[in-house]
Amino acid sequence: MSLNYIKNFYEGCLRPPTVIGQFHTLFFGSVRTFFLGVLGFAVYGNEALHFSCDPDKRELNLYCYNQFRPITPQVFWALQLVSVLVPGAVFHLYAACKNIDQEEILQRPMSTVFYITSVLLRIILEVLAFWLQSHLFGFLVDPIYMCDASALAKIFNISKCMVPEHFEKTIFLSAMYTFTIITILLCFAEIFEILFRRIGFLNQPVS
Repeated sequence: MSLNYIKNFYEGCLRPPTVIGQFHTLFFGSVRTFFLGVLGFAVYGNEALHFSCDPDKRELNLYCYNQFRPITPQVFWALQLVSVLVPGAVFHLYAACKNIDQEEILQRPMSTVFYITSVLLRIILEVLAFWLQSHLFGFLVDPIYMCDASALAKIFNISKCMVPEHFEKTIFLSAMYTFTIITILLCFAEIFEILFRRIGFLNQPVS
């Protein structure tokens, strides 16, 4: 029985009950993850090694880099991807435990409400991630970062630091913002699809 639960959960995660949800899974699971895993590492992988300040001292570089990046972009976006997956995973776990087939989800009022709630939670998490990203990384990456290193040593005070590959990082930031917006739009579109299909189920003549 437990294997059947796992099978239903796995199929539910890969094949949501809506067409837009299936496209979202493909877009989310393939394009976005590939973009982050491959190109993200190429752009941000060695950023800390090439981040240099004036004077070029190791302790100053590390201090200013930690000030420049309170959290590394790869870790932030990985947490975003995982957190957005959680509402859908919880719903499909619920559906698997209740032995609800994917074709029956939108035919049951309670499971429909739960599924819409999981989509709304995805939207909230994506909006929150967009807001956090804008506050942590901004929309443009400047080539020069002015670091306040007075807490490290009085002689450093304000140090000028060079940000490597700033133009590539700006392009990558724009792409990640775009992915977030596309995902939010897909979630709204999925809700509309669910509502239209529910109306269709309700209008079907009873045989």
